[in-house]
Formats: sequence, structure tokens, C-alpha cells
Amino acid sequence: MTHPYRPLIYFVATGISFLALALTGASWWLTALAFACLVLGLIVTVVQSVFPQESEHRLAWWRARWSHRRRRS
Repeated sequence: MTHPYRPLIYFVATGISFLALALTGASWWLTALAFACLVLGLIVTVVQSVFPQESEHRLAWWRARWSHRRRRS
């Protein structure tokens, strides 16, 4: 069984390699900004893989939360 995010791993590895080559000799703040953007993208991807948006359980959780909020107010 293949993992659906497997191509993402290869994409990120290639992206980091090219980013490192492109930023060779760049100022420290530009390098830090580029890697911060890369890390932010990876965090978003990890969160989306851990909490799938199309999951029935996730939908049930949101419905229960909204019904609780409506009853509370």
C-alpha cells in the first residue's frame, strides 16, 4: 500500500535542495524567511493530513460543536 503523501516527501526534499542552492550567499534574513515559509507550508500539510477535512468523524464533531454552541447561546 502506498501512502498518499509519499510524492510530497520527494517534492519537499527536492525543494529544500534547490532552496539551499538558490540561497547560497544570500543574506541571513532572506534565508531565514525562505525556510520559515517552507516550515509553515509543511506544518499546514501535516495538520491537513492529521485532520482530514472530508472525514465523517470530523463532520460529526463539527456538527456536535455547532449544535452545542446554538443551545448555549
